Amino acid sequence: MLTTAIIALEADDLLIAVVMLTIFSFLNALLFTTMGAVDVGFTEAVVGAGVTGILLVVAIYQTTYETVD
Repeated sequence: MLTTAIIALEADDLLIAVVMLTIFSFLNALLFTTMGAVDVGFTEAVVGAGVTGILLVVAIYQTTYETVD
């Protein structure tokens, strides 16, 4: 999990950062599930790895890398 967080923080490409954050959330959901908090793990998987990842990818594709001068 720490590796995915560091890669997400150091990535130059925003899409790579979003993918790493999604993997981080999924691993966090697995951790919650193994600790016995199945409902928290399920919520983390749906919200953290699912909805948030999709919204961030849509936001990236709605913006441009080029500046308008």
